[in-house]
Amino acid sequence: MDRKLLIVDVAALGWELVQQHGLKLDGLTFRPAESVFPAVTCTVQASFRTGLPPAGHGMVANGLYHRDLRKPMFWEQSSRLVAGRRIWHGLRRGGGKVGVLFWQQSMGEDADVVLTPAPIHKHHGGMIQDCYARPDWLYRELCATLDEPFKLRRYWGPMASGQAGGWIVRAVNVVMGDLRLRPDLCLAYLPTLDYDLQRAGPNSPQAAKAVAELRAQLDYLLAEADKSGYEVLVFGDYAIAEVTRPAVLPNLALREAGLFQTRTIRGMLYPDFHTSRAFAVADHEIAHVHVADAADVGAVRKVLARVAGLGEVLDAGALADRGLCHPNAGELVLVAEAGAWLAYPWWTHRREAPDFATHVDIHNKPGYDPCELFFGWPPMSVSQDRSKVRGTHGRAGEGRRIAWASTFELPGEPKDLLELAAGVKAVLDEAE
Repeated sequence: MDRKLLIVDVAALGWELVQQHGLKLDGLTFRPAESVFPAVTCTVQASFRTGLPPAGHGMVANGLYHRDLRKPMFWEQSSRLVAGRRIWHGLRRGGGKVGVLFWQQSMGEDADVVLTPAPIHKHHGGMIQDCYARPDWLYRELCATLDEPFKLRRYWGPMASGQAGGWIVRAVNVVMGDLRLRPDLCLAYLPTLDYDLQRAGPNSPQAAKAVAELRAQLDYLLAEADKSGYEVLVFGDYAIAEVTRPAVLPNLALREAGLFQTRTIRGMLYPDFHTSRAFAVADHEIAHVHVADAADVGAVRKVLARVAGLGEVLDAGALADRGLCHPNAGELVLVAEAGAWLAYPWWTHRREAPDFATHVDIHNKPGYDPCELFFGWPPMSVSQDRSKVRGTHGRAGEGRRIAWASTFELPGEPKDLLELAAGVKAVLDEAE
């Protein structure tokens, strides 16, 4: 392929945020578009790289409930979790090269260059920071070239910061310039905005600083991309909204109704997904409610309809209308009211919390936990104070548009993320 494209997914790059802070970059004019529903990282990235709605690719949230294991699992990285042909299929079949840097579900992806965090958790505690890389020498050479490893604690947790994005843009620059790599299509992810917009809200001074940091990173990346002969598309995956109401606890309501079961171990309440009749897998402003027996769906819906802060309880018909009807989806899907978000806890007293509640544990918690962005007590634990969270996302429409900009022309005028993906595919296919 004669042309080279760099696609940058910027977490939390919402249209209103761009307008509010007057974000402008040389050669780029931002435009609005609608995201997919739910507007969460894994779902959006799967939709972009397949051009399909969640009903087509099956990545209906950041975490999926695996019915055969009876276990919710968040942030799993196998590319096989995302069904559907990739938009770069024709490019690779024609001999073109593809790079995927820091996108979710990228392990084993149909790509020539892959880089994604893959720490090793030691048996007796602690962690060895590392990244999965293809070619296998890539991460080691990046650490040497950049004079530092990728620091996972800057990518997620109480110490997460825009420094993670700074490392990523420098790594992308190396990949674009290395003649052994130089993918014709390079997809990268920048999390710079995500942390402080969730911690302090999109209207906070911290958000303004994060936007300024992002601007500097994108300015650098655009300049280096131009030197390396890359055209660039920047797009947001979702828009973060201000949290103004208490977190909603659907699992607590289900437990109090006798539908969600727990095991008491040393005074702590652990979930029993084997015997629970219903439970919610919470993910920002949405939650998938899995109901073991179809005969219970009506009763579960009545319980949840009484929970304050829930805006919608979607059934199969509504899920079909939203492009979310897939075997991976719950029998019901909850959507929080504006200003609220959905949390996974089912306990009422701090002493009942499972041990994972006080740690960064993104794979074992049966729900996304933004409290992991804050330190708690005792020292080095994470907070359980849900009132600290000031930003959330997941809803679509209603002022939740994303922003996008490109240095190259796309066919038509994309109005949503799927049209944006289709436009990139058309450019790739035309270049063949």
